[in-house]
Amino acid sequence: MGGCMPLISKVPRALESKTKLFGYELGDLLIIFLYLAISNLIFGMTKLKTPVVWGGTLVIAAALFFMKRNKPDNYLQHWGEYTRSSGILSAGKPDVNYLPYFDTKGSENDQVKIS
Repeated sequence: MGGCMPLISKVPRALESKTKLFGYELGDLLIIFLYLAISNLIFGMTKLKTPVVWGGTLVIAAALFFMKRNKPDNYLQHWGEYTRSSGILSAGKPDVNYLPYFDTKGSENDQVKIS
């Protein structure tokens, strides 16, 4: 038979790469466009449109871009959850707020009486 051609296909380096647009995560773009829409709704017909709507949008976009540079994905979400949590977080301590779903002690109805 003739020469066999090997099957070659291109595979991306990161199979689980996050979806980004212009260097922003989708959640960040949601924040930016939500601010843009709401501020335009409120200040769109006033003289403050340029500084509040467009200036504020650019400030938020620049702040998100530079604050999240070289940080892991969902950094601001995790940072917010960390700052809202109370006190000291320890992995070795038992959870005092844990309530079991089922009663582990057993009730009188579950016990079998043998006479």
